[in-house]
Amino acid sequence: MYGLRDDELATISSGRFDGFAPEDAALLRMADALAETPANVSDELYAELRSHFSEEQLIELAAVAGFENMRARANRVFDVGSDGLCSIMEHRAT
Repeated sequence: MYGLRDDELATISSGRFDGFAPEDAALLRMADALAETPANVSDELYAELRSHFSEEQLIELAAVAGFENMRARANRVFDVGSDGLCSIMEHRAT
């Protein structure tokens, strides 16, 4: 799904970003930070992100991450479950 292999999905779901390009790993850490309550991107992570992305790119990436976070939280209100497309998440739920 979206070009990720099962082993890459397993790595992401474990909280490790081994084997990913530095800019992708920074984005994954940003997504994790934005999913926390409260959401907070450290100065160090922001500096790392800025070394890979322009301010305009980060605005768009943060907007997409924020939208997905909101969508995931809204799904919980209505108990929307998995569509079964991602086998990694099914194993994690059991």
